[in-house]
Amino acid sequence: MTPKNTICLWYDRNALEAATFYAATFPDSEVKAVHYAPGDFPSGKEGDELTVEFTVLGIPCIGLNGGPAFKQSEAFSFQVATDDQAETDRLWNAIVGNGGQESACGWCKDKWGLNWQITPRALTDAVADPDRAAAKRAFNAMMEMRKIDIATIEAARRG
Repeated sequence: MTPKNTICLWYDRNALEAATFYAATFPDSEVKAVHYAPGDFPSGKEGDELTVEFTVLGIPCIGLNGGPAFKQSEAFSFQVATDDQAETDRLWNAIVGNGGQESACGWCKDKWGLNWQITPRALTDAVADPDRAAAKRAFNAMMEMRKIDIATIEAARRG
């Protein structure tokens, strides 16, 4: 059954490559189907890969091979809650090490331009600490990071 709501992500002719990478990197992710254009379209020809149905962490997505007209931006990102430093490192390193780039505060961008927030649950808990001074210390520590270091966040939270 087709989901009621699906995220559509625009790619420049490489949606299948991206979806295959996501399926290999994230749990509960898979490539479900590839659909080919029944006719010519602005950035392709009849028979080219037009859309790819896939899931990322259980979220239904469609990759549209729309061509170079539109680029991804930080206005949309996947936020992935991680349980420990090993998971944080694995996901971050997979994205950055596969042609992606680091950004600040746990954000990185994959080689297709899609933005990811690799966010340890420890960070989310720390910045929501009812002790506002502890939350601020953790927040300030995060502001100095690229990939989140849980031990540093927890140490800052403790003071």
